Amino acid sequence: MTLDDQRYMAHALTCAAKGQYTTDPNPRVGCVLVKNNKIIAEGWHKRAGCGHAEIEALKKTTEAEGATAYVTLEPCGHQGKTPPCTEALIRAKVARVVIAMQDPNLLVSGKGIKKLQQAGIEVCCGVLEQDAKALNKGFIKRMQQGLPFIQSKLAMSLDGRTAMASGESKWITGADARQDVQRLRAESSVILTGIKTVLADDPSLNVRLDELVLQPIRVILDSQLQMPITAKMASLDSECWILSCSPDKAKKQALELAGFKVYILPEKQGRLDLKSVFLFLGKQQVNQVLIEAGATLNGALLEAGLVDEWVVYMAPVILGNQARGLFHLPTLQTMADKKKLSLQTIRQVGVDIKLTFLVI
Repeated sequence: MTLDDQRYMAHALTCAAKGQYTTDPNPRVGCVLVKNNKIIAEGWHKRAGCGHAEIEALKKTTEAEGATAYVTLEPCGHQGKTPPCTEALIRAKVARVVIAMQDPNLLVSGKGIKKLQQAGIEVCCGVLEQDAKALNKGFIKRMQQGLPFIQSKLAMSLDGRTAMASGESKWITGADARQDVQRLRAESSVILTGIKTVLADDPSLNVRLDELVLQPIRVILDSQLQMPITAKMASLDSECWILSCSPDKAKKQALELAGFKVYILPEKQGRLDLKSVFLFLGKQQVNQVLIEAGATLNGALLEAGLVDEWVVYMAPVILGNQARGLFHLPTLQTMADKKKLSLQTIRQVGVDIKLTFLVI
């Protein structure tokens, strides 16, 4: 691995990021073709069903023979919706393929590399691997564990409050933080909330950006099928799923007639079993979930240890001791019960501070 390898792979990762809002359920992948120390073509996967990054790059040049291909994910060696990328690289007679990371699907991992090597192509793997993994954390987790990457977004005051006692919460954070949340939404496959949030706020939970975005699926956890058929989500174009454990067939039918998709999942003590919820979403090829919910659901998720990353926007305001907190955690009674978090990043977004945490 050389400094040039790192430089060209960084460019391939930049290409891959261009598909950040559109490739679901496929991974974000970029490819750069280099010959005589010069980029001759580049490509990225735009959306499911479109050409893979390697194919898009190869289409743009007739001089790929003897070139080096920099690819952010191991080229596929199997027939899917599109032909194998390994065959296209072999036909183009590239001399070398530099790969950021192997395919996380254990059933095919390493097979693309092996095909390239059998064709006499030099392969180097692991260049800027961590950067490539960060770009596809949801896809990787789903391939390896059958679960999506789960991220919860919270907005709070300096004293850790999310809303006034009355429920009023618009707006704790400033415009820049709210715009940053739109990007979190756009990166996600699903935006998930609980029925209490819907009944209180009637949110749309769609992405509002002036960019090409594949709108995430909205998912509502609604154990008793309380969702109003007149909710805003019913009138929007992108899909809205209701996950429930209610046996009420009449309510289910009424919601389906209103345009919702209703799925009945296992229950636990009268409520949806949260682990079953995310396993179900994984089976639906959901890579990344953004939770936008209240203290009850976030408390249950924290208690169950299901969230991979907590994103907290902290505003320089005070709401007082009567205001509502971040988490409803009645089981925490002593200091020994406390939940520990590890701060990963901190940055200023407008007047607010954005913090990301992992649970220890």
